[in-house]
Amino acid sequence: MRFSVVLSIFALAFANCACKSSQDAQQVTPDTPIGPLPIKSWISSADGLSLLAPQGLDFAKTVEPSVPQILIDENQRFQEIDGFGYTLTGSSAMLIQKMGATNKAVLLQELFGKSEKDLGISYLRLSMGASDLDTEVFSYNDLPAGVKTDLDLRYFNLSKDTIYLIPLLKEILAIRPELKLMASPWSPPVWMKSNGKSIGGSLKPEFYGTYARYFVKYLQAMQARGIKIEAVTLQNEPQHGGNNPSMEMTAKEQAEFVKNHLGPAFRQANLNTKIIIWDHNCDHPEYPIEVLNDPAAKAFIDGAAFHMYGGDTTALSKVKAVHPDKNLYFTEQWTGSKGEFGGDLRWHLKNIIIGTLRNHSRTALEWNLANDPAYSLHSPGGCTECKGALTIEGNNVNRNVSYYIIAHAAKLVLPGSIRLGSNENAPIYNVAFQRPDGKKALIVLNDSNQAQTFYVKSGEKSFKTTLGAAAVASYVF
Repeated sequence: MRFSVVLSIFALAFANCACKSSQDAQQVTPDTPIGPLPIKSWISSADGLSLLAPQGLDFAKTVEPSVPQILIDENQRFQEIDGFGYTLTGSSAMLIQKMGATNKAVLLQELFGKSEKDLGISYLRLSMGASDLDTEVFSYNDLPAGVKTDLDLRYFNLSKDTIYLIPLLKEILAIRPELKLMASPWSPPVWMKSNGKSIGGSLKPEFYGTYARYFVKYLQAMQARGIKIEAVTLQNEPQHGGNNPSMEMTAKEQAEFVKNHLGPAFRQANLNTKIIIWDHNCDHPEYPIEVLNDPAAKAFIDGAAFHMYGGDTTALSKVKAVHPDKNLYFTEQWTGSKGEFGGDLRWHLKNIIIGTLRNHSRTALEWNLANDPAYSLHSPGGCTECKGALTIEGNNVNRNVSYYIIAHAAKLVLPGSIRLGSNENAPIYNVAFQRPDGKKALIVLNDSNQAQTFYVKSGEKSFKTTLGAAAVASYVF
């Protein structure tokens, strides 16, 4: 179940796209020129009146000792960044694909383009088969009436995904060929499960080998269509069996599945797709630690993925401390229909963006990319309040709070950036990076109810700035 204090507002109209806006005509937009100053910044306020508002800054000639400083340490280097984005759910793909060709092309360029006016999504998560934000439940190996099992996977096919998802992915990859994709199953085919249902149950041990081949066939079928899957997780939320679809999977079962079935199947098929465990909340770091404590399983595992509907971001560092050679990923956090823009912006920047990255995550992904205004596009029993980064109705697009949460990272922290050390003194929270182009990037949240003035110092250079109450800013210099 997804729960946090969240709501999104509608904002920003972009040229060539019929988009509604809740802001007045004086609102600063991302297209406003910043000018020739050496430091570029984008600021979003809790009241939504400034959204990615650009500002140019100059370096300071002196530093006032009494003013707080963010000190960036270029000698402290941590994880490499893979990217930022969302889950491209089946309903998200359907909504975008049903847009008019011109409107869709403009929107995709905005979402996946690399210019400063684009959002810059660099990572997407996909569901293997249906998630709860598909309009029907399906797997890639559903059987016709009278057929009970299919050990040879003769009925395997991607037909459901060929309607909207795969065609859209091809258009996206034409814009951003290096986009990374992660795939996660919500449930295996029901005939492989202990209860024979899409909700809950577990994977029957006699089908471990068959299910491993199912993963292989999926990856090969996507590759045949020009779509490379960078990584797979074993099971979305393996301790939450109440969703539709869903499945429960213990740490012992994940270790067994990886070491004796999935890992060897990938090796035999010459697949280098990363295998990632857990993919659930931050309240049980002992689960991925237990899986990784099995040396035979660990040999095949790239790392662990997290959500945060429970626990806090320190869970990632707890896993890193025990298994420093493994990577960490943050793969899902929702925003919902009953939240509030400023509260969501503040909480998600503090925890999902700054918090997970300071705790070694290579990604920060929000939940669904798009929803319809009625939240009607879900499985029976699926999420009825999951607010996407976009709300799409025909060709009309509203940009919600999740859009801006990701934008503050994706626009400036390019894939391949390295996280740098930086001090952090509440209420000013931050995370810093060295980009592949040599520039520094910094994300800052003022987690207080009054404006805060501070310096940013990197090497011999400093600049001074003031950030409004509960506002967030991204800097490149």
